[in-house]
Amino acid sequence: MPAAGSEGEEGPAGEQAGPGAPKLCGYLQKLSGKGPLRGFRSRWFVFDPRRCYLYYFKGPQEPLPLGHLDIASACFSYHQPEAGAAAAGDEPAAFEVHGPGGAVTVLKAATRQDMTYWLQELQQKRWEYCNNLDAAKRDSRTSPTPSDFSKGLVAKDNPDLSILSQNASAERARNILAVETSPTDLVGEQAASQPAPVQASAINFSLKQWSTEIKNSMSSLRKGSNENRKSVFYTTEEWELLDPTPKDLEDSMALEEKRKHLAEGNKDWCSGNGNRLVSELQLKYQSQQEELEKLKKDLLSQKELVRLLQQTVRSSQYDKYFTSHLCEGVPKDTLELLHQKDDQILGLNNQLEKLNLEKDSLQQEVKSLKCKVGELNEQLGMLMETIQAKDEVIMKLSRQLSECEDSTSSQSGAINSPTATSINKELQELDRLKDNLQGYKTQNKFLNKEILELSALRRNAEAREREWQAKYTSLEAKLCQIESKYLILLQEMKTPVCSEDQSPAREVITQLLEDALKVESSEQPEQAFFKPHLVSEYDIYGFQTVPEDDDEEKLVAKSRALDLRSLSLSENREISTGVKWENYFASTMNREMICCVELKNLIRSGIPHEHRSKMWKWCVNLHVKKFKDSAIPGYFQTLLQKALEKPNPASKQIELDLLRTLPNNKHYSSPTSEGIQKLRNVLLAFSWRNPDIGYCQGLNRLVAIALLYLEQEDAFWCLVTIVEVFMPRDYYTKTLLGSQVDQRVFKDLLSEKLPRLHAHFEQYKVDYTLITFNWFLVVFVDSVVSDILFKIWDSFLYEGPKVIFRFALALFKYKEEEILKLQDSMSIFKYLRYFTRTILDARKLTAIAFGDLNPFPLRQIRNRRAYHLEKVRLELTELEAIREDFLRERETCVEKRDLISDDEEDS
Repeated sequence: MPAAGSEGEEGPAGEQAGPGAPKLCGYLQKLSGKGPLRGFRSRWFVFDPRRCYLYYFKGPQEPLPLGHLDIASACFSYHQPEAGAAAAGDEPAAFEVHGPGGAVTVLKAATRQDMTYWLQELQQKRWEYCNNLDAAKRDSRTSPTPSDFSKGLVAKDNPDLSILSQNASAERARNILAVETSPTDLVGEQAASQPAPVQASAINFSLKQWSTEIKNSMSSLRKGSNENRKSVFYTTEEWELLDPTPKDLEDSMALEEKRKHLAEGNKDWCSGNGNRLVSELQLKYQSQQEELEKLKKDLLSQKELVRLLQQTVRSSQYDKYFTSHLCEGVPKDTLELLHQKDDQILGLNNQLEKLNLEKDSLQQEVKSLKCKVGELNEQLGMLMETIQAKDEVIMKLSRQLSECEDSTSSQSGAINSPTATSINKELQELDRLKDNLQGYKTQNKFLNKEILELSALRRNAEAREREWQAKYTSLEAKLCQIESKYLILLQEMKTPVCSEDQSPAREVITQLLEDALKVESSEQPEQAFFKPHLVSEYDIYGFQTVPEDDDEEKLVAKSRALDLRSLSLSENREISTGVKWENYFASTMNREMICCVELKNLIRSGIPHEHRSKMWKWCVNLHVKKFKDSAIPGYFQTLLQKALEKPNPASKQIELDLLRTLPNNKHYSSPTSEGIQKLRNVLLAFSWRNPDIGYCQGLNRLVAIALLYLEQEDAFWCLVTIVEVFMPRDYYTKTLLGSQVDQRVFKDLLSEKLPRLHAHFEQYKVDYTLITFNWFLVVFVDSVVSDILFKIWDSFLYEGPKVIFRFALALFKYKEEEILKLQDSMSIFKYLRYFTRTILDARKLTAIAFGDLNPFPLRQIRNRRAYHLEKVRLELTELEAIREDFLRERETCVEKRDLISDDEEDS
């Protein structure tokens, strides 16, 4: 049952509902206040499917909600109305939302029709949310509905979604018990343009909510915001009128037929059967008149065409005569003046003709209006005659009734008068009981549906509880086994009773190593349900957690994965971050997302996994809006079609690098992986957009990371953002000029921000740019653990390339003391090659990057880039001159003619 005028449609953080889903919003009256201030106040309600919350605002344009209702944990009820109200259907209807802890919220809709619609929609939303989400995620209220999950490759294997099987009979019962209804204009997005309903009992004054309302008012006047100061309700849809239902069409046709029969009956009653023949003749006469008018119009158009042709012929003959006979010996100026006068005469004649045509059309309009007035006068006369005749009949019947009453009053006396009164009272009581019966039937139908849904939700909750109990028992048994093995091992180490070769500790250690190297895998059907291992084969991004070959490296990787898991479980701050994001999305329910300090701080703390797809797409569109606006529709598909039909020189190198992109990620590990084809399409399309670059090693990794959360076209625009907006020119060309410049800029920043570490590198002549060059080229892909990588990308896509400098410095500062302890160049360089994989605390690294380091704006980086760019170009010019001198000398000198360079040997 879609809301009228609220057709559904992706959305920074409204972000936001799935395509095709109408937005549940509208006006309701909320009972609030205490004592004499208690009363119903009109509020704007918006349902948020991510948390199953019903937010309420002071108005549709308010940025901050006054509060919310938790629909996932609520049940609904309403009371039977007064007699006659149910039948009328237009009386305001109140219903109750019973929340957790016994809290009861009373809401009132404008009509009982709206109340029924709200109740059934809220029931449906509650069922969808509770039926589709896992219990643990539902407790934190941070998981989205299935329509809000990522659109990239990680959406295909999301582990957080646990869809329960639905009961077919229960679904049938829910459909049978549903009440057919449609909302009024006070429900749906179009209701935002209408004034809020005001009730006489409402007291629009609240001391308790003053602070929230002041915040709402001040947030729209906040300095530095880019949004318009004028209050606007933003929608992503174009409103359109809904077509009437077949039932409405049948009712309207039946009503029209009834009116026609009534009119014909009145005419027959007034004029008799003779008037029917007259009306038929009048209809024939009118049709003939219409045909005559059409013929007249055709004749006039033909006459007008003939007249225009005659005028053209006359003007041409006049020009011919004038040029042949009168122009001999006439000065040229006089001739031009005559031509101008002729043109003016023709123009005036044309204007006169147009005015005559307008005059004729206006006269025809006056005639038609006079005809309509005459028809209306005739109808009015007929209606007056009909009313007069009916009045006469009524008067006649009234006289007959009074005569009958007078004649019977003498016989019956005062006995029949109480009888008639009692009959009228019984009839009124019968009508009232019928209304109550209908109202109770509807209420009973709704309450039965509510009981059915609550019972199904309770059964699902019990099933989840049994699953968790079984999992808990399995984990407890495994823990006891591991503790027993460790106790045996400790006892043997404390007091060995056997020789070293026969020691039971060797068997225990071997068994513990085998258990430790096990990971959760889809090939283990017995572990598919209980999942006793804390580390699975792949993380949520698809990266392999434990390598397959080296046992020693397996233990290190398993230990690192357990440390990451421990960090995520021990820190409760992740929950607070999720709550902050949900509160931010709640503030964007009535407006679009904009760049602001609040959003920047949220993104720096990390975008939650379930919102990353939406936020990345919003950030990319923010930077490439000018490119997308100037591009033709279907621009990406056009480029891709060209690339598939006409291979370019970059195609061969792209094919060679596809499987080498991210071999440790399951989405790119084999030629049949889904990510390989998408990666190929994006790189080919980009090579046609930028033939100067074509393809450079490093672009494949950028696209691969983008495809994990974005679709193909969005990943293409993400690559455009990085290469054409963020990075300087010649960053990904064959010379890698921009990348070399950035390494020199980074050296300057390292000497300023971390002088001790820079001096240490200089002392042992360690060229750390051999390590950091790849950091900048691919934005830390395959250099840090995946959790930190995606948090870096969150800030990078929003703020730009300065984030790379910040995190590169933060990585060195994080391990500064460990690096300073190393006292030879080989050990330092070896440590630099792997030290970033040992950094696991993303919060600490982010705090260093954005807090401990002194701020350096992008303007400063640009100035240093310009300075070093000139130096690098000068050095390249000198190298080119040396190369040319060498080539000339080699051609002239016989001894050097046999020398071949590496490039020439490769070619």
